[in-house]
Amino acid sequence: PGAVASAGTQKLAVVATFTILADMVANVGGDRVEITTLVGPDSDAHVFSPTPADARAIAASSLVFVNGLGLEGWIDKLIAASGYRGPVVVASAGMQTIAADMSRDARTRHTHGEFDPHGWQSPVQAQRYVSNIADALVSADPSHADAYRARAASYTETLHQLDLQARQKLGTVPAADRRVISGHVSFGYFAQAYGVQFFSPRGMSTESEASAKEVALLSRQIRSERIRAVFVENISDRRLVEQLARESGATIGGVLFSDALSAKDPRARTYVDMMRHNVDEVARALAPPASAATAVN
Repeated sequence: PGAVASAGTQKLAVVATFTILADMVANVGGDRVEITTLVGPDSDAHVFSPTPADARAIAASSLVFVNGLGLEGWIDKLIAASGYRGPVVVASAGMQTIAADMSRDARTRHTHGEFDPHGWQSPVQAQRYVSNIADALVSADPSHADAYRARAASYTETLHQLDLQARQKLGTVPAADRRVISGHVSFGYFAQAYGVQFFSPRGMSTESEASAKEVALLSRQIRSERIRAVFVENISDRRLVEQLARESGATIGGVLFSDALSAKDPRARTYVDMMRHNVDEVARALAPPASAATAVN
């Protein structure tokens, strides 16, 4: 097992499966924990292929933090291969789940079980993650329980304020106008929390550049469903993007971050940064030009 933090100044060695979860653990654990993140920045936990080094990191840890709900389909085999016998902390345990959108999953690389695992897309659900993380750290390192509880309380208040700001910002958009297209399957909890309807792009290939025919089909979808904004990352040819905007009248949104933080993009260096950016992007794209709101602070 890994180092026990209560032994002098030695840190608690922990593993987190992906960057968003690791950031939450860091916010609660502070300088008392040393975190190994398996799926790094700008990477997809759904298609991750573990290495022997990952198994060694788990074997040397005192706690392993996982999202659960089928996000990490590879984790059970990896833990078994590592020989790890310590606690496995399911950060999403006890949160209010929603059903996975199987119709959208079938068109993506995502493979989920019955429930949508992307609970972090709601700051309210993320507060459950924080509570579970704090409980696990206190149990593993009770001599620093007060510090963990204090950091968890502070971080939870930050997430509470983040949720209030998001509700205020998106609440300025009429409910009937909160309709966007996104190539991501990951925004179910965001949609539920803030009354935003996310539609899948029809006729769009996820493997190649969008053709004029595909853009025409998407334009018809936008008009027929009265969609206000489009976030489709695989439309990368600026001319096609501009054509889509002309034909449909929709706003072309910027990048939304879904399943990973970024080492290169400051808009998603932390979970809070990521969520503020996503809320701001959606609200900006949906707002009428004359009344576009300022960024969430």
